[in-house]
Amino acid sequence: MLSPRDSRSRDCRRLDGLWRFRFDPGAEGTVGRWWRQPLPGAREMPVPASYNDLVTDLAKREHVGAVWYQRGVPASWAGRRVVLRCDAATHRGTLWADDVQVADHAGGYTPFEADLTDQVRCGAPLRVTVRVSNELTMATIPPGLISRTAGGRRKQRYFHDFFNYAGLHRPVWLYSTPRSHLAGLPVSTAFDPQTGMGRVTYRAEVTGAGATSAVLRDAAGDLIAENDGPGGVLAVPEARSWCPQDPYMYRLQVRHGEDEYWMPVGSGRSGWTGPGCCSTGSRCGCAGSGCMRTRRCTLKWLGANSFRTSYYPYAEEVLDYADRQGVLVIDETPAVGLHPSLGDMGDAGARTFGPGTIGEQAAAAHLAALRELISRDRHHPSVIAWSIANEPDSVEPAARDYFAPLAAEPRKLDPSRPVCFANVATAPPEVDEVTDLFGLICVNRYSGWYAGPGDLAAAERDLERELRAWAARGKPILVTEFGADALPGLHALPPTMCSEEYQEALITMSLRVFGQIPEVICEHV
Repeated sequence: MLSPRDSRSRDCRRLDGLWRFRFDPGAEGTVGRWWRQPLPGAREMPVPASYNDLVTDLAKREHVGAVWYQRGVPASWAGRRVVLRCDAATHRGTLWADDVQVADHAGGYTPFEADLTDQVRCGAPLRVTVRVSNELTMATIPPGLISRTAGGRRKQRYFHDFFNYAGLHRPVWLYSTPRSHLAGLPVSTAFDPQTGMGRVTYRAEVTGAGATSAVLRDAAGDLIAENDGPGGVLAVPEARSWCPQDPYMYRLQVRHGEDEYWMPVGSGRSGWTGPGCCSTGSRCGCAGSGCMRTRRCTLKWLGANSFRTSYYPYAEEVLDYADRQGVLVIDETPAVGLHPSLGDMGDAGARTFGPGTIGEQAAAAHLAALRELISRDRHHPSVIAWSIANEPDSVEPAARDYFAPLAAEPRKLDPSRPVCFANVATAPPEVDEVTDLFGLICVNRYSGWYAGPGDLAAAERDLERELRAWAARGKPILVTEFGADALPGLHALPPTMCSEEYQEALITMSLRVFGQIPEVICEHV
């Protein structure tokens, strides 16, 4: 699947705006076939948006189940292929074009699309209906449980610490291509620091007859390399290797018959070949944040060069921005909450893996989410690692059987990048069952905050002791979360919990520990 891009052969239109919208608490829409008529009882709702924050009724904000979106789409293309694409429908999206179901997709953070060519009649309006379900179960990623309140209202429980926002979160597109077209374009890049030679390897996935060719141009538009055929290697002498200090992007253009598609690519990229060693031949490290709450425009102001897409895949536009700005990205699947016994979100002693909990259905959904993430993002030079989960239960012995296939899959799809997951504080090295399956050691540690709150001296000893134990495994260590909350304007001397001074002291202490352990190459506050 290719991201929508206008070209001489492609016309891409965003269907942003106000759509007809209706809640479906009684699950009436499917039985009533709401897609076959103008949506009954509809109100207006912006797309893209989270509908939860655009209502004032608590029951609607916390609605569990389906909602319906609908709008008319003018079809003005004759004799061409027409495609409808949703960048994200959280957590399951079903599409109809007039009376025909054209797509059904599970997973709330990666795109899906449907070919509408057979449904479109040039000059006649097309009725597009989207059913979006926000339900989380023990068979979905992320997982959850559904119950009923005393009043009979459905209630969603989940095991992650942010609100279960839902809806058409990202743009919906209508675009056209020639009938013979490019359907996919896997790209990989490499850079040899000894010779300065870069390589862009492409493989055009095509539909229909036609000759296929590729050209690579530099940022000024000058021709660098070209090749005839659906696949090949484009050599880049004296290449500018993509790195945070010089995020230089080339432009790959591929043609198949009358279709033309382009994408920005980097020649090689920063990455790790060992503790602290960069694939471009120099030493590298990361500093930044988990970006669920942080505005990316503040990264440079913070002196940061990286972030993790805490706890789900971000929009593709974010990675485009990271490519241009030289920001390193740890790209994470939506596998958050695979730990039903963790903290206030879970139940003490609850089992994580096995029948009735996180089992075969969840594993299949997790694997599908991982494949879609890599397929979508593998051409971005800013992506330096694949993270398959945030703070799962990695102590339960069954965790190894669950995670072994997930750790192996990215190496088949993209052997150029390391694979990791964010380890939780309840799984230190002496009890963790799975970290040896991964190329990087990633840990979330809130020493002095959640663990040993208020005692920075003890927190420093404990943090250093644990990190040295991880370092003994001989792999790069990334501290993917650390820090402390603070109330702006609250001051205290000596530093006490929740004051700005305590937050500063805890971060300073943590950085002091990280600086003493060479294997620690990344810290995300």
